[in-house]
Amino acid sequence: MSFSENLASGKFLVTTDVIPPKGVSFSEALARLDCVAGKVDAVNVVDLPSSAMRVSPLPVAVVLKKRGFEPILQMTCRDRNRLALQADLLGACMLGIKNILALTGDEMDLGDDPAAKPVFDLDSIGLLKAAAQLEEGRDLAGNALTGSPAFCAGAAVDPFGSPVGREITRMRQKVEAGAKFFQTQPVFDAEEFGAFMEKIGKPGAPVLGGILLLKSARMARFMNENIPGVEVPRHLIQKMENTKYPVETSVEIAGRLINEIKGICSGVHIMNINWEDKIPLVLEAAGLT
Repeated sequence: MSFSENLASGKFLVTTDVIPPKGVSFSEALARLDCVAGKVDAVNVVDLPSSAMRVSPLPVAVVLKKRGFEPILQMTCRDRNRLALQADLLGACMLGIKNILALTGDEMDLGDDPAAKPVFDLDSIGLLKAAAQLEEGRDLAGNALTGSPAFCAGAAVDPFGSPVGREITRMRQKVEAGAKFFQTQPVFDAEEFGAFMEKIGKPGAPVLGGILLLKSARMARFMNENIPGVEVPRHLIQKMENTKYPVETSVEIAGRLINEIKGICSGVHIMNINWEDKIPLVLEAAGLT
């Protein structure tokens, strides 16, 4: 089944992600991904995470599709203007990539090239509107297309963003703009996530709770200090600090969180950060195998 069909079916969904290489060799990541074949419903292809130069996500998405995966093409508005974004949307559809995740994008100060400049011609809501208008046969300037694309467009949501009311408003605006699913920022507090889900009531589209695999206490501290939307609680940092078995502890934390939230959302999005081969262990710990 396609990802859009699985969304419509109401089944509990599992997605994960893959980071394109900084170079043209992708064999190691593909080998790790083979471990999750048949175990996940889709794989996000990340678009220049943390504003660092890497291979474009589109060719990676094509490689994954040929390998039997359902790719979700992440598209950020940081690096391309509206013309380039629309061109990439059309190009993706021509190549058989119909699942997209519309993101505004990280700030440039996180990146590895201080000379790079941001664009931000559109934001994520504008990108969703662009995809919807292309589906109707016209570009953002109102010009007619010779053949219309079809997308399953999604968006991100931060359940712990401040103020919460603003995040809920933007979430509803994204649904109105065409979002058919949401993936959240990492969830580390199931109770707080549950409170957010109660506040939004009917979200208008399936919500997949974000589960971040912690590799170390050092990584957790770095993300707290540098990555917007990530706040790893102190007790989990301490747990990773004290463990002699970081992989097992990370898997246990992720499995427990999935068990705690799987009754209040439509699925989970596992952010593995090059730990694709650990996902089967997480799914087993969560009772999802």
